Amino acid sequence: MGLGPRSPHKAGRRFPAGGKRGRGAKVLGRPSGRERQPCPPPDGRSPPALDAHPHLSPEALGYFRRALSALKEAPEAGEERELMVHNVLKEVEAQALALATNRTGSEMLQELLGYSTLKPLCGVLAALRPSLRSVACHRCGVHVLQSALQQLPRLLGSCAEEEAEKEEEVPPLETLEELVLGLASEVCDDFLFYCGETHGSFMVRTLLQVLGGTLLEPERARHRGSRSPEAQRTPARECKPTDFEVPESFLNCLQDLSSCFLKDIAVFITDKISSFCFQVALQILHRKVPQLCAHLCNAVIDYLSNRNSSADGSPLLLFLRDQTSSRLLEQVLLVLEPPRLQSLFEDHFQGQLQTMAAHPIANFPLQRLLDAVTTPELLSPVFEELSPALEAVLAQGHPGVVIALVGACRRVGTHQAQVLQLLLEAFHCAEPSSRQVACVPLFATLMAYEVYYGLVEEEGAVPADHQVEMGTARALGEVTVLGSLLLQHLLHFSTPGLILRSLGALTGPQVLTLAQSPAGSHVLDAVLTSPSVTRKQRRRVLKTLKGQYVALACSRHGSRVLDAIWNGAALGARKEIAAELGERNQELIKDPFGHHVARNVALTTFLKRREAWEQQQGAVAKRRRVLNSILED
Repeated sequence: MGLGPRSPHKAGRRFPAGGKRGRGAKVLGRPSGRERQPCPPPDGRSPPALDAHPHLSPEALGYFRRALSALKEAPEAGEERELMVHNVLKEVEAQALALATNRTGSEMLQELLGYSTLKPLCGVLAALRPSLRSVACHRCGVHVLQSALQQLPRLLGSCAEEEAEKEEEVPPLETLEELVLGLASEVCDDFLFYCGETHGSFMVRTLLQVLGGTLLEPERARHRGSRSPEAQRTPARECKPTDFEVPESFLNCLQDLSSCFLKDIAVFITDKISSFCFQVALQILHRKVPQLCAHLCNAVIDYLSNRNSSADGSPLLLFLRDQTSSRLLEQVLLVLEPPRLQSLFEDHFQGQLQTMAAHPIANFPLQRLLDAVTTPELLSPVFEELSPALEAVLAQGHPGVVIALVGACRRVGTHQAQVLQLLLEAFHCAEPSSRQVACVPLFATLMAYEVYYGLVEEEGAVPADHQVEMGTARALGEVTVLGSLLLQHLLHFSTPGLILRSLGALTGPQVLTLAQSPAGSHVLDAVLTSPSVTRKQRRRVLKTLKGQYVALACSRHGSRVLDAIWNGAALGARKEIAAELGERNQELIKDPFGHHVARNVALTTFLKRREAWEQQQGAVAKRRRVLNSILED
């Protein structure tokens, strides 16, 4: 079946949590001031010298600062606010270029655009368009262009007609459409330059999303520089796109722009900055114009397949090891249709998966291949090839490959028992069988049995039985993000009994630690939501939290878990939770997280008017049962 449980040279192993990819640029979002300065286009042409930007006087800056402050304090609706927005943005039109290219002015203008109606937005875009290249290639100006384009979902949406009625002087919707198409036309005329320019490429990516009626990431809702390293490494597949209606002309323009990638496909595959635009285009086209997406994917595969042959297989493998082209290939793998993905695997990847899994860069495209698997026909040969190297892949510091393989087994519904057995062997808890009850802490922390419990075993010695006292005495180790993902997948297997038994063997403080962990709390979410977990099994796992409810309620992540438990609890269980929380009501009220839990539980009502509380909770339970019956039907 693969690796045995006791390879002498692998004993006592702590599996690395996985290295960073080492790629600084981000596919989406806005450029930071630390990014490299604009470089010449890949075809060797030097960009024309940028015009000197007009100066923004301190008086003007002070005026816009005061105007923005007044807008924030004004009522959210009413004629006074509308008039204020109109007057302020009218002033902006006269100084749009100076504002956009000033650091402070750019930040204020971005906020002001969030209040804009159709006509003022058109005025600002019209004022900036003659200096498009200068603004798009400016580290502050490009933010303003992005913000202006990101207003389209709001202004082209359901409220656009109401806005148009209020602004009878100009047909703003048509003007906005013409302005965006005109901007796209200018970009199309010098497509290679804008895609390859550090700041300009961000505008191109936003433009592609707007033309396709899909925002891949809600940038308006996040501040620059606010993303954690974990969030920056989140793969594109985890972003939740937002769709909105666009004119037919936008989709036609999107296809025209996307066809430009074919003219210089070598540049877009190998140039780091330009490649990001291609990746965004593939994501948009996959949703809106799948035929063109498939055509572009085939062009990429054909181009790479016809390069110099690799000594160890397909020439495509050389590009899987390159930082830039492998990023593009990851996106190609995610948007390929299943039949094409199957043929790509058979022609280029089969027989090379273990080599890819061990490579510091190629293991990422392999993860995307596994993420894209949706058929048993593809999963079977992939699993057969990768399964013997499971422990070796973990030891090499690439647990993402293992998580992706387990995720594929969950999604397709095959090889689940086999992959679980291989995991037990890799973490040295398959034999003796008494060790299996300890699998959850090992999986959560990505540590082998001997490392987690600090054991020293002689080479070739018979593994010792698991001691229950040893398991209960040790505090739960730090739960890793990938370990949490692994457990979530396993809990969604068709038979998660072993994982549930291991969770049930944890002590109350250990389960509390799991619930309070940023990553571990999602494991309990999976227990609560997995269709494979029965109500009886769920109760058996959660009963260890009795006596820990106050500690849960006063924790950032634990309070969220407690809310989820409460929402799914029957009336009897709710009484038990409320009674335990009520004993320390004052402590909860003073806690920044606990007071929210006390409010959700209606703890004051529970303590002072028990009968009214029970009637209220009974009505809630009845509504939930009715809703569940409707959903099941």
